[in-house]
Amino acid sequence: MKLSFQWLKRYLDLSYTHEEIAEMLTLIGLEVEGFEVVESIRGGLKGIVVGHVTECDKHPDADRLSLTKVDTGGPQLLQIVCGAANVRKGQKVLVATEGTQLFDKEGKPWVIKRGKIRGQESQGMICAEDELGLGEDHSGIMVLPEDTKIGLEAAEYFQVEDDIVFEVGLTPNRSDATSQLGIARDLLAYLRVHENYQGQLHQPAITGFVTQATDAHVDVELLDTESCIRYTGITITDVQVGESPDWLKKLLRSLGVKPINNIVDITNFILHELGQPLHAFDADRIAGHKVVVRTLPQGTTFTTLDGVERKLEERDLMICNADSQPLCMAGVYGGLGSGVTTETTQIFIESACFHPKVIRRTSTHHNLRTDAAKVFEKGSDPEVTIFAVQRAAALIAELAGGKISHRMVDAYPSPVQRAEILLRYDKVNSLIGMTIPIETVHAILQAMDMELTPAGEHAVMVKVPTNKSDVLREVDLIEEIIRIYGLNKVPVPANVKSTISYSNFPDRHQLKEHIATFLSSIGFHEMMGLSLVESRYFKEIQGIKAEDFVYINNTSNVHLDIMRPDMLMSGLLSVAHNLNRQQNNLSLFEFGKSYKRKSDGFEEESLFTLFLTGKKNDESWLADNKAETSFYDIKFAVMAVLQKIGIPSWQMTELEDDGRFLYGIRIHSGEKTFAVIGETHPDYTQRCGIKTPVYFGQLHFDNLIKLVGKQKKVVTEISRFPSVRRDLALVIDTSVRFQDIEAIARKVEKKWLKHIGLFDVYTKEEHLGKGKKSYAVSFTFENTEKTMQDQEIDQIMQKLMKELEEKIGAVVRK
Repeated sequence: MKLSFQWLKRYLDLSYTHEEIAEMLTLIGLEVEGFEVVESIRGGLKGIVVGHVTECDKHPDADRLSLTKVDTGGPQLLQIVCGAANVRKGQKVLVATEGTQLFDKEGKPWVIKRGKIRGQESQGMICAEDELGLGEDHSGIMVLPEDTKIGLEAAEYFQVEDDIVFEVGLTPNRSDATSQLGIARDLLAYLRVHENYQGQLHQPAITGFVTQATDAHVDVELLDTESCIRYTGITITDVQVGESPDWLKKLLRSLGVKPINNIVDITNFILHELGQPLHAFDADRIAGHKVVVRTLPQGTTFTTLDGVERKLEERDLMICNADSQPLCMAGVYGGLGSGVTTETTQIFIESACFHPKVIRRTSTHHNLRTDAAKVFEKGSDPEVTIFAVQRAAALIAELAGGKISHRMVDAYPSPVQRAEILLRYDKVNSLIGMTIPIETVHAILQAMDMELTPAGEHAVMVKVPTNKSDVLREVDLIEEIIRIYGLNKVPVPANVKSTISYSNFPDRHQLKEHIATFLSSIGFHEMMGLSLVESRYFKEIQGIKAEDFVYINNTSNVHLDIMRPDMLMSGLLSVAHNLNRQQNNLSLFEFGKSYKRKSDGFEEESLFTLFLTGKKNDESWLADNKAETSFYDIKFAVMAVLQKIGIPSWQMTELEDDGRFLYGIRIHSGEKTFAVIGETHPDYTQRCGIKTPVYFGQLHFDNLIKLVGKQKKVVTEISRFPSVRRDLALVIDTSVRFQDIEAIARKVEKKWLKHIGLFDVYTKEEHLGKGKKSYAVSFTFENTEKTMQDQEIDQIMQKLMKELEEKIGAVVRK
């Protein structure tokens, strides 16, 4: 939020620089992210001086122009051509001298230059109100009182004073600091504790609040007392809507608030001063002179002040008239049909306290992030509503000539009680890590307007003001104490002590990190997809029915309406997102969950997915740039992960009846599936707008966790003896798989056979015959106790060739 230094000085007598104030605020948790110099009038009226029109004649060549001579206190009179109809001899005016920078209506700068206008030299410009940024009037030049000193700088005449505006990074829990006065209170507590500040907080005065017996009155009825905690209002008659005084416009402009008229400006002023949003209704446009706080049926239309027609949710809290017609979105935005206009003469001022959750829901759903809504979302103070409405009414009476009705309404069915918290001194010291004197603890709490009642020798009962909605527990009080006392005063010990904690093996987080690190090392990138997806992508996916969807009432994006029942489609959407941005070679992985509705509740499954598409290598003169990723690349990645996490063996079966894949395999142990791998079916890739093949692998993380937990880590010495390799060229049927050969070999030799590899495949029918293929297979043997002899290996190979011939009909090529 924005904090004005000049505004802050209205409440505190400060002799500190803005840099010192910024440091103090940051120390007490109100981090100043930056500050800027704000001019109350753009350009600061530099180069504008008071002039005296000594001569004024008609321009010889233009009927609508005047040729004047103006005394600005310099050695010579300035000749100025003026187009204003009201310029006269003897007037005191404001003159923009040569070289002065002014701004047009769009804020673009332009410079006053000496030049000729219709043949006559002009050495400056006599200015109108809007040309100086002092107002909107362009009917003529500004005429000053006759006793105004010639040559006086306009900045001095109008008492132009620059302001320093701090940008405070307000945390969501600081409901007490959403206003200029709220921050002043916090700063006062710091000054009293650390700077021995003896001054008082200059509370805003409401001395002008004088009521009169009038017939004007608006009744209030609360039909939703949970959403509306308190509703205060007052009627003011004989109001004259007009322009606000300079002091009010300057303060509002310093915070970036555009002045509109005296009524609206006063409500904005109270919002930023007290942190209490107000709303002004045209009382004559409130049917039945009654306000009803309630909700309306789903789909009710309501036109807001910006002219947009919106459809209400049944949970939106509304301010209605006696006929249940909506006037205002409670705490969020006003209605077009009840706002204050230049014709308004009777107003009703609303000062209320609404439940934060209700306002946050409505504001977010309708995307109306107003200043009032942001205050209510943090939690406003129910005890300030009366003071705020009285302060506003007094200002309206002063600035708009209104008469305040003596009948103020205040609906407060369930008064909010101030939290009472027992504070133990030893708990303060143990949490903070140092001993703070009891007197200092009391001084800090009292400086924040907290009432203290002794509760024995070692504790005190603290009554917390209602503006601190987040202070509900003892730890919250301790946070307030250390915030004002200063975190930088807590000593940092030279030695740090810690205890070693143990977790069950395998730790889910560590296993995920282990897998993620490994995949990153081989070229994969981790992605994080949304768990919320559009249901239309999941219709007609095999194994997923619409009744299995977990629907979400997503008010911020109605299209994302379900939790993802499968991670394939959400991953394909991420692939499509990257492909559409010329990222064509993708290696992605993701940890996540799928969600399904079951008859007895909901099912969450932890999954781990991999996606490959595009070329294997980026363009390089050292690498093959044409090779595309294939099924075997995704298979290699999945198998590498399984080996990396210590799963020694598994079974592979071709996938059947899985419509997600064009083809693929299932990796499993018995009936328990670890992973499925394959090429994604074009039906699904085309649904996401993907034209290239995408290879997909999905691992069931919960099953992997269980299996990894059962594995034992075994470390063996590297063999001192050489290994021996033998190769076989086998002609086999095309239906025979490499894993069939591997299984036979493992049965023949379990002890010394260390590795089996497939290093060549040959498939030409004219050489091998129809339905045949040739595999070149390597077998590596090793004995860790001695060097193996050729005779031993020959015996194993003879037995192996015999088994291959008998079991799979292999013909050994010699």
